[in-house]
Formats: sequence, C-alpha cells, structure tokens
Amino acid sequence: MMRRHALSGCVVLALSLAGCASPPPERFYSLSNGMQAAASVPNPGYYIEVQNVTVPQQVARSQLVVTSGEGRIDLLEQERWSSPPASEIGQALSLAISGELGAIDVFRTQPPEKATVYRISTNVQRFESAPGKYALLDAVWSVRLAGSAQVLTCRSTAREEVGAGYDALVMGHRRAVARLAADIATAVRSHAAGKAACPS
Repeated sequence: MMRRHALSGCVVLALSLAGCASPPPERFYSLSNGMQAAASVPNPGYYIEVQNVTVPQQVARSQLVVTSGEGRIDLLEQERWSSPPASEIGQALSLAISGELGAIDVFRTQPPEKATVYRISTNVQRFESAPGKYALLDAVWSVRLAGSAQVLTCRSTAREEVGAGYDALVMGHRRAVARLAADIATAVRSHAAGKAACPS
C-alpha cells in the first residue's frame, strides 16, 4: 500500500511539474521593421505602385521554412514572420524602392489626376533559407507605365551568405530584398528617361 501511495505521489508530482513548464517563446521577424530608406532626390515627377507580391506556396506561411538537408525543409514553429512572407517582401520593397527614387507608393491610394504612375509587379519564384549558409531571393518582376501596354519584364537573383542564427538569416534576406529593390529602382529610372531596360 505504501509503495502504491508513493508511486501515486510521484505521478502527481511529475504531472504538476509538466503543467508548470512553459513552452518555448515564439520569436517574430520582419523584413522591413527599422529599415532606413536610402537618401534620394524627392519628388521625381512620378509615382510608383508596388502591387501585391506573390511567393511559392511552400513558403507562404507564418513559420520560417528552412532548408536543412538535401531535398528536406523544416517548419520552425517558434521562429515566425510578423506577417505572411508575401506581405513582408512587399512592404520591404515598397520602403526600399520609395527611398531609392524619392517617389511615393500609391498602391491602394488614389494618385493625382493625370499623374505618371509606374506599376511594379513581383513574382518571387524562390525564397530559400539555409541557416548558417545563405538566404536566396529569385524573382521575376515587371515595370509598366499606367495606361500603357508596354511592359518591361526582368529577373533578379540575390544570394547572400549568412552566419549562424536566425537573426543573421533574416538580415541576409533583408540584404537580398534591398538588392532586388535597387534593380527595380534602376529600371524605373531608365523607364522614366525613355530608355526602358533591365539592369545589367
């Protein structure tokens, strides 16, 4: 009988300890929070419209999706984006391109009548995260003057080497987005100058 009571006491104690154990905290990351726009001449005489970004289905989730082996990916439940990756990339692109050009992003906003607006569409084809190795962003994007049928379509690939840890991985993705934004800003400038061309 004493052994049975002792065993019961151990079970109760174990359950109590398990109930008191707190789950590991969730950490949230952003591609745009704290981003500082590059200095540029304001009011270039046109507006931009950074439209919704599309991303591959396998990374369109709040958890960080990381490459951890040959052909294998892991979802990190405790490491999450502050908003869906498509929104994170879109917001970061908007801030970076606006800063590069000194132009206002009028997406979902009514621009002035007869204003010159360059519409920017971005389709991310690869968004890879390999902790301690690299962050990769591969995107096809286009620039079109609103009201015109002429479209400039280009592709940019940015691979950034990263150190250990998820903070370093996210910073690598930030640098990759900044490189993509610089390519798009260059194309908008060339379009506005009447010499539409993809960055070399």
